Amino acid sequence: MIVDRNSLHSAGLFALLWLAGLYMRLPILVAPALAPAIGDELALSQTHIGALTTLPVLMLALGALAGSLLIMRMGPRNALAAALAVVGVMSATRGLAQGPVLLLGASAVMGLAIAVMQPSLPALLPRWLTPTRIALGSACYMNGMLMGEFIGAGLTLPVIMPLTGDSWRLTLLVWSLPALLIALLLMLPKTASNGGDDSTQWLPSLRDPLMWKLGLLLAGTASLFFGTNAYMASVLEDRGELTRLDTTLFSFNFAQVAASTVMLWMARHWVGRRGPILCSAGLSVAAMLGFILVEGWPGVAFAVAMSFFAGILLILIVSLPPQLVPSAEAGRLSAGTFTIGYTVAFLVPLGGGLLADTTGAALAAVGFITLCTALTVPLALRLKLPN
Repeated sequence: MIVDRNSLHSAGLFALLWLAGLYMRLPILVAPALAPAIGDELALSQTHIGALTTLPVLMLALGALAGSLLIMRMGPRNALAAALAVVGVMSATRGLAQGPVLLLGASAVMGLAIAVMQPSLPALLPRWLTPTRIALGSACYMNGMLMGEFIGAGLTLPVIMPLTGDSWRLTLLVWSLPALLIALLLMLPKTASNGGDDSTQWLPSLRDPLMWKLGLLLAGTASLFFGTNAYMASVLEDRGELTRLDTTLFSFNFAQVAASTVMLWMARHWVGRRGPILCSAGLSVAAMLGFILVEGWPGVAFAVAMSFFAGILLILIVSLPPQLVPSAEAGRLSAGTFTIGYTVAFLVPLGGGLLADTTGAALAAVGFITLCTALTVPLALRLKLPN
């Protein structure tokens, strides 16, 4: 049997992209599962426990511009490998904490490193892949990212904790060490220049209309997903349906994994086209309205459908920078997109929560989030893309 070396090489590149994507979310989503054990041992307040998850997410917005600078200085491959190594070290360092200072400090630095990874991956794709495979590369690492959410949240307690003798410290170590190995493996491919970019511009231009369109579209889909996750329990409790929470959250989060799997097959047909972006944005808002208006299991089905379409939209938006600008500019555009997207996605659910506190109705929060997202849908029509 003759083995095609080019095929093996391509498979190795896609595997590395998937593994790197895995660690953009897995270290963050391990924290909620371990939070009760960490809180009991370290006597943490509810604020500290909540910050274990929310602090790294906030860092995703604050650290994206640093990613753009590092890409210019080091090149996307080197920036990605360095950031991934920091993620592994800081994630493991959380297990050494004797109080909230080291625990939250390591979590914050870990979040900043993940923020550097986010623009590094789209900037790396044109270096490693041919133009016809860039869309598939985007879908590949996004599939890894969304699988990281599911694996971190779903396997930590039933699988890893029993293997470590129910030690949350060893569990963090087990999840963290593979990141260091992946960082080393990223240094192996020699398909193209992996050094710094020729461009001396790293700060995204505030006058770039494309960056604002992509950033606000990203903000819409991220607000829907994170906001609905945050307020799902309160909405179901108000409806007297709290017994459905476990099934709903499992299905809701798994829908994004399903969306990323579909995109592995459809990326080359959908990425870089306006129609799929407009359809997924419109359908996610329509499905969210269904969840708001319909109770019971049909309402849950609408929420799961929203998560699926939001996952499709997320991948379509994140995949665009390496498709639309030269490789030297892809990291810069991605950094600006992530900064806008995650900053707004942090503020919109927060505004929804304030509205819910004022009205006393949890549904007001998701209604506010849906309205804000609906306002971003027309931006898809203004993207200069083929239909």
